[in-house]
Amino acid sequence: MNKKQSKIILIVLAVVLVVAAVFVYYSCRRKNEAVFCTLDAKLCPDGSYVGRVAPDCEFAACPGEE
Repeated sequence: MNKKQSKIILIVLAVVLVVAAVFVYYSCRRKNEAVFCTLDAKLCPDGSYVGRVAPDCEFAACPGEE
């Protein structure tokens, strides 16, 4: 390999490492973001209420439901 090919390979590796580092940074950052759900309430058949649960903000199961 000559010097020009070595430099090109090093530049490509550096770019790949930077892209990987940015991807990992944003992936980790996103997992730590807080999720805020609306404060809706769902009336269950037994008369109790359940609220929404993070991270998808879907209603929790009513007592006796799966």
